[in-house]
Amino acid sequence: MYRKILITTDGSAVSKMTACAGVSFAQQMGAEVLALFVAPEYQYPIYVEIIPPSYPSEEEYRAAMQRAGAEHVQPILEACRKKGLECLGMTAFAESTALKIVEVASQQGCDLIFMGSHGRSGWGQLLLGSVTNKVLSHSRLPVLVHRLLKEPLPE
Repeated sequence: MYRKILITTDGSAVSKMTACAGVSFAQQMGAEVLALFVAPEYQYPIYVEIIPPSYPSEEEYRAAMQRAGAEHVQPILEACRKKGLECLGMTAFAESTALKIVEVASQQGCDLIFMGSHGRSGWGQLLLGSVTNKVLSHSRLPVLVHRLLKEPLPE
């Protein structure tokens, strides 16, 4: 039914558990996986006239976010390999995480977005997470929203 599934992660414990469920779902479908971490764009400090020497350059920031993204998608890639699934990890940069998820899914030929109901900024089980809500409202692709039945243990 689905050939290529985009699984998002923000590196949080909730996101990691959701990603595991996404990999299991992909295995059931016999689909390949694209694991995606979206990092915020570099921000120049607007509160000072001169950039402090300790403030990272744009290149340093992007390199650090690439490393963080690779770290966050690594567990997904390993889980896919263990289950014999084709997989690719990717870090993207954007002002809007939700719009970038939708854009990458479309550009990479995904036919499903698999994501958690909440991520790093979750509000318990009261409301759907803001990123998830935006993805649902902007995506033309199907979006499978996974909700954890219990909170993960603190890291």
